[in-house]
Amino acid sequence: MRRLFPVTDQTDDREWTLDELAEVYAYPDPAEPRLRANMVSTLDGAAQYDGRSQPISSATDMRIFGTLRALADVVVVGAETVRQEGYRPARARAEFAARREAAGQAPAPAIAVVTAGLDLDFSLPLFASPLVPTIVLTGAGAAPERVAAAEKAGVRVLFAGDGAGVEPGRLVQALAGLGHRRLLTEGGPRLLGQLIAAGVLDELCLTVSPMLTAGNAQRIADGPPVELPRKFALMSMLEEEGFLFTRYGRV
Repeated sequence: MRRLFPVTDQTDDREWTLDELAEVYAYPDPAEPRLRANMVSTLDGAAQYDGRSQPISSATDMRIFGTLRALADVVVVGAETVRQEGYRPARARAEFAARREAAGQAPAPAIAVVTAGLDLDFSLPLFASPLVPTIVLTGAGAAPERVAAAEKAGVRVLFAGDGAGVEPGRLVQALAGLGHRRLLTEGGPRLLGQLIAAGVLDELCLTVSPMLTAGNAQRIADGPPVELPRKFALMSMLEEEGFLFTRYGRV
């Protein structure tokens, strides 16, 4: 068990460096694509408060959020989360530049938006001015005029399904076809639920927030049930001020 600030040993209360966090969360051998998810949940299972995850997060959670992005080739996110959270392009970070260059990665991860209807504002910075071109993942049956609008804006459209939407089981291989092996998804809950049901999720990095919200907020995963619960093993755990930063891997 690894802790950011040990619960019992108060002599080591320093903040972990970004390099140390990068080692804790390093991807294994990237010869095969690996999909991890990063989510936050309250003690009573809420993945958001008032429609957003920020109110149940913390400064250290955001440092880990940034570290996970800095290790990834691509960040996969659902269109509704893009709209609700006001997504912007991933930025290059000097602290990770040498690590990314040594791994043969672009200066920043690409953002890949999963959408069936392509109901997106392609004039937003996420699409109009990213450091690395944004990807839209959709199905081959998507409306041609919306596909054309995305491509006109400089967005790379990637088909990962035969119908209007994405088939989760084909998402990983579609991105791997572009050379992306280190995959990170930040949800939302509906997308994560689909990925779990399709059996393509390899890791879950879950922040357990020491808060209670009640209400009817979504869980971190909301989708079709699996036939049998899937077992994951604890790989690491950090702690700070009651927040638990866990990493689980597929058994």
